[in-house]
Amino acid sequence: MQYRKLGKTGFSVSEISLGTWQVGGKWGDPFSHSNADNILNAAVDGGINFIDTADVYGDGESEKAVGRLVRSRSEQIYVATKCGRQLQPHVNDAYTPEAMRMFVEASLRNMQLETLDLIQLHCPPTEVYYRPEIFEVFDRLKEEGKIQNLGVSVEKVEEGLKAIEYANVTTLQLIFNMFRQRPTELLFKEAQRRDVGLIVRVPLASGLLTGKFSADTSFAPEDHRNFNRQGEAFDKGETFSGVDYNTGLEAVEEIKQLFPGQPNLAPIALRWVLMFNEVSCVIPGASKPEQLNSNLQAADLPALSSEQLQQVQAIYDRKIKPQVHQIW
Repeated sequence: MQYRKLGKTGFSVSEISLGTWQVGGKWGDPFSHSNADNILNAAVDGGINFIDTADVYGDGESEKAVGRLVRSRSEQIYVATKCGRQLQPHVNDAYTPEAMRMFVEASLRNMQLETLDLIQLHCPPTEVYYRPEIFEVFDRLKEEGKIQNLGVSVEKVEEGLKAIEYANVTTLQLIFNMFRQRPTELLFKEAQRRDVGLIVRVPLASGLLTGKFSADTSFAPEDHRNFNRQGEAFDKGETFSGVDYNTGLEAVEEIKQLFPGQPNLAPIALRWVLMFNEVSCVIPGASKPEQLNSNLQAADLPALSSEQLQQVQAIYDRKIKPQVHQIW
């Protein structure tokens, strides 16, 4: 495992880390703490030292599992959680300094920790980025020792550019993958200039970039890949990176031709993300240990060649870019 600096936090984090949206099992299944414990401990055994969770994952059960892991291991494990999505309705007016404080304190109780290494605003409405009082409350929480760092998880490049104008924003979490390349144009440069760590989520485009899906693949009714393809429940870009499913399948078939003899594209897709030095870490999820092991393989892959990078770019430009580039 290789480690990279997470921006102004100063943390040295595993370049392949772990997102825990699905750590309790498959989409829609009851949260399994035994499953979560197996995956989380295997992650640490594999050299992962940065775990990303959120108060809404598994209705708080994911936070409990992550807290239990940290308390049971002797290794330095950095914990990032997120807040804001519990607000119903999830609108600008619902964001208040008091609510943010309440969420931070609830996460601390949930994980039974004294301080949060990193708290992130969880894809707030765009208007929130223009409200300094929401960002300022985290300075107070830092003074009180309840958090060490503030970050923001964003949907759009424009939101990321606005978020990093706040001096206390140390990290930015964003979607970046072979099917979502716009961040490289400006956001990466600005984040690097301001020493903001970049945490990459949805690196496999909701599994599309594993190369294991087909037109006949079915998803459970409770799976967002079934019910959120047009953004019915949350931002469309979180599901298949906003790419039309069939178009994505066609593009994946072309990518497979660039890497013959690779039945599983996932490690290659993760290695592609890590070819960008501005990225601090990538946080693919895992609902079973085999998926975690697949993700960890990316750490051992050689760098992609300039020709391979150019060919991936060409596929993106031709098939994906017209559909998604300017939206996010």
